[in-house]
Amino acid sequence: MVTPLLTPLGLDQAERIVSGALAEREAQGFMALTVAVLDLGGNLILLKRQDGSGILRADIAIAKAWAALGMGVPSGVMGKRLANNPGFLNGLIAASGGRFAPNPGGILILNRQGEGIGAIGISGDTGPNDEICAIAGARAAGLDCLPSGRD
Repeated sequence: MVTPLLTPLGLDQAERIVSGALAEREAQGFMALTVAVLDLGGNLILLKRQDGSGILRADIAIAKAWAALGMGVPSGVMGKRLANNPGFLNGLIAASGGRFAPNPGGILILNRQGEGIGAIGISGDTGPNDEICAIAGARAAGLDCLPSGRD
């Protein structure tokens, strides 16, 4: 008998996150998006690329989520922190095997106790618009996130 391995963030929640993010995109009239949801270990749970979203968007969305997970802050925050430290940025990109994009659109997913359980990365529109959709996705799944959208 194989013992099931459970994760605090499952496929059902990831599907709700993606649906919520894409519903926000539609409501706002943003460009086509690619949405990645990663578990706490950085493993891809779900990736969805809308028609019209470019071929690099999947890699960028995953890299935004990795940046948030790897440093414990939203990917856009890392971009601001690294603006004057290109050496450290290059080190992070190398250490992550190229999966580090310090641009807005990668956020941490939190449970109701404020504990990190994964990340969302979105690419396709401007970074701030990607982040708006990521926050909406977390909310649609009944989860908290960092940033909260209330900042």
